[in-house]
Amino acid sequence: MLEGKAVIGETDMLQTMQQDALDLVAKALDFFDVTDSTDIARLIKKGFDRMYGPGWQCIVGRDFGSFVTHCFGCFIYFQVGSLSILLFRGSAGYPEPEENQFEALESLETLETMKD
Repeated sequence: MLEGKAVIGETDMLQTMQQDALDLVAKALDFFDVTDSTDIARLIKKGFDRMYGPGWQCIVGRDFGSFVTHCFGCFIYFQVGSLSILLFRGSAGYPEPEENQFEALESLETLETMKD
């Protein structure tokens, strides 16, 4: 059971996904002591991998910083008591460029220099 009311700091998740995250935290806190942050994170991460597909990352603790890239609609940061939870689906960022993209860019640059 949640030891305190959850306070959501930042999220772009749908309400149903947010509720799933809160439910998993409640379940984790039923199984583990609040000091077992790695076990709590593992349970939440594996639960979201099972429900929404692979690629989820979870950080649980009392004092941490982060700077992450995430998929749209797949980020939540919240606190339960003194415990902070960051859950997100990682994003590789931009797709690998294809060879012909560079050719198009070079052609555009050549046209620009010809104008001058």
